[in-house]
Amino acid sequence: MVRLDAQQPLQTAAVPPAGSVAVDTDASERIACPPPGLYSDEPPLETDFHRNQIDLLIRLLKYWWRDRSDFYISGNLTVYYSAEETKKRDFRGPDVFVVLDTEKRDRRSWVLWEEGGKYPNVVIELLSDSTAAVDKGKKKDVYATVWRLPEYYWFHPETMEFAGFRLGNGHYEAIAPDAEGRLVSEELGLALGIHERQLRWYTAAGELIPLPEVAAEERAEQERQRAEQERQAKERLEAYLRSQGIDPDQLPE
Repeated sequence: MVRLDAQQPLQTAAVPPAGSVAVDTDASERIACPPPGLYSDEPPLETDFHRNQIDLLIRLLKYWWRDRSDFYISGNLTVYYSAEETKKRDFRGPDVFVVLDTEKRDRRSWVLWEEGGKYPNVVIELLSDSTAAVDKGKKKDVYATVWRLPEYYWFHPETMEFAGFRLGNGHYEAIAPDAEGRLVSEELGLALGIHERQLRWYTAAGELIPLPEVAAEERAEQERQRAEQERQAKERLEAYLRSQGIDPDQLPE
């Protein structure tokens, strides 16, 4: 549970003047609602393992989908999902969450009523000794019954406990791992699996999505190999021409 910033006053529906006819409004307007532009109000992460894991998942998906503009991924960011929960100051901040079919831009928090009522499509929680019970109990129930979250995963960055669930018939059903222990996300068209004690994204074909810096090194190495192959091919051609009594330097450009 996290707290709404006490510095931000709540907005309430206007009270009609005496003698006027009260017009019934939507229930959400009659409940005290916060102002727009709410900041995230999440507690600090527990360990470097948790912080690094969150950063890794976010960075890799942004890199892999760098040409897309129809998604949002963030982590340890407050999701304000109902006016009633706002009033109670009880919010769920997923460690990592992905929203599809939305605008890719920076946000202070995810405010449901400012995002067309759109909930996340995928949530990943990083377990710890102090949060595991909530992540496996209360949060899982809220994600299934209130958010109707299509896919929910959890991972413990120290014990390597890893599981995923897909919503069906109003409750979560465990996602069966493939032969390599990976869990396929139907929502994202990707897979999640453990690689070198970290939770990583995989393609649907099972290929590890590389770190951006590794991918850049691989591209540079491929370019070096291509240039070397061209150089060797040119040398072979020049040697052949000389064997035929032709000076390659005298050939027209």
